[in-house]
Amino acid sequence: MSGTSTNQEQPIVACITVGMLEENCYLYACPQTREAVIIDPGDEAPRILEAIKELQITPKYIINTHGHFDHTGAIDEVSAVYPVPLAIHPADVYMYTDERISKRYNLKHPLVERKPDILLKEGDRFTIGTLTLEVVETPGHSRGGVCLISQPYCVFSGDTLFYRGIGRTDLEGGDYEQLIQSIRNKLYILTEDLFVFPGHGEPSTIEEEKHENPFVTIEE
Repeated sequence: MSGTSTNQEQPIVACITVGMLEENCYLYACPQTREAVIIDPGDEAPRILEAIKELQITPKYIINTHGHFDHTGAIDEVSAVYPVPLAIHPADVYMYTDERISKRYNLKHPLVERKPDILLKEGDRFTIGTLTLEVVETPGHSRGGVCLISQPYCVFSGDTLFYRGIGRTDLEGGDYEQLIQSIRNKLYILTEDLFVFPGHGEPSTIEEEKHENPFVTIEE
């Protein structure tokens, strides 16, 4: 990472793009302690595990920004090596064992055999070495969508906010107006130089999206 003003050494951010939907799994780690969080391990567990090994980091949590299969598909395989606490918003827990999704996409059932250890809610905080991740509830793409804010560095926006785009709202639990309000009221109020690391596609910043995103404009 670069571009944020801090005297501390920058966090470690590794993006592994996985699966048929090219989902971004993130490894976010403290450079001092090497403690890490695995965000949205969606597929290709061997690649995620290899990246953890190469970075010489120690996972402390697995966190889902939401429950769609492309963000959860590698949880069990990663957990077999790192059986750390698993966290997701309660409104999306059902997706772990949704047989309709398994059949529709010809996936294993249940999609995730593990039960979550932590049910996320607004304001929850996770400490990873010298770093902190704060949970903000951002429904709209799914009922249980969340973003993870790590001041003064970045926000992991899941499928809520993308580079010049927003999450789709035509799936079960999607709500367009709710998504727009989540972005305006929870993300666009953040420090503008925070990096945005989305669930698909390339990174951005809060400032860029506030001024350049064609789907959610700043309310004057």
